[in-house]
Amino acid sequence: MYKTGELKMKKTIFFALSIIICLSLVGCGGSSNDTQQNIEEDSKSEETQSIEVDEGLLNVEITVPPDFLEKGTTQETLDETAKEEGIKSITLNDDGSATYIMSKSKHDEMMAGIRESIDESMAEMIDPETYPTFVEVTSNDDYTHFTVKLSSNEVGLSESISVLGFYMLGGLYNAFNGTPVDDVTVSFVNADTGDIIQEAHSSEMAE
Repeated sequence: MYKTGELKMKKTIFFALSIIICLSLVGCGGSSNDTQQNIEEDSKSEETQSIEVDEGLLNVEITVPPDFLEKGTTQETLDETAKEEGIKSITLNDDGSATYIMSKSKHDEMMAGIRESIDESMAEMIDPETYPTFVEVTSNDDYTHFTVKLSSNEVGLSESISVLGFYMLGGLYNAFNGTPVDDVTVSFVNADTGDIIQEAHSSEMAE
């Protein structure tokens, strides 16, 4: 089981992610061009909110942007969290970001928790009210390639918008793992035939 502080960190990450996805879905009432433009703007905005990971021989240092911290976070609250959860130190920086220094074993625990949350997020996407055509969602080990099996042979607007969520999941996992990636791929596959209907690449959003 994961401690309260680790769960808080996971919940903060994926709460921010959920807001981004929900804001994108709100745009479904507009034209497809408007929705695509909103997605691209959100993606560019996230590029400025980078996560920095420095893995040393014994410790792992992670710096997260201000948006990943709870409102009203102070150095005192971070010190308390670090003491309670066995994190060596958490420093609130002048720009509002926070730098965590933890042991490699603690980092491994955190990554296991993030993996668990991503797997849960993928399972929850099999929801007929949100994505009626989703049959199964899987990924490779490092979350750089997601496969979505559909009951349909067409990729609708809501399915197309869902790729932003997959890009974020893959990007966040690898950012916190210290293995940033240039591309996350989403393959939409017909569940009956196994044929690839459409593929999307996060690297193409900047084009």
